[in-house]
Amino acid sequence: MDDDRITDLEAVPDDTTHLFRVRDDETDEVREAILVRQNGDVAGWLNYCQHFTHIHLDKGSGAPMRNGEIVCENHGAYFESDTGLCTYGPCEGAYLPDVEVTVDDGEVYLTDDDYEFVGPGPIEKDDLDRVSKSNVEF
Repeated sequence: MDDDRITDLEAVPDDTTHLFRVRDDETDEVREAILVRQNGDVAGWLNYCQHFTHIHLDKGSGAPMRNGEIVCENHGAYFESDTGLCTYGPCEGAYLPDVEVTVDDGEVYLTDDDYEFVGPGPIEKDDLDRVSKSNVEF
């Protein structure tokens, strides 16, 4: 089970998110995921806004939160941290894709059969990549 250990529970902040990487077992794609605390529990979500899925909620230093909800800085969508439901914004009614996690003896583990834990932090970016990450539509 140590291969699926994401982090210590104490490393998951109360007021922002904890970023890590997973590999999708079906597509072999590495994706970003986040942990968030809510009322003493921990939930896991893929780190992509449901309005424009190329936009990350946690850009590497923790996603902003307000009143227990995860906030997308790009266009102001709010997501319940315990259900992933978008309660406000352009994707209202959509849900963040969940990543199953469990807490055992003060450690957070990935328990989702669809993903394999890769490591902490964001996906490394290619500094020469000039593909636009803007959410502006023309």
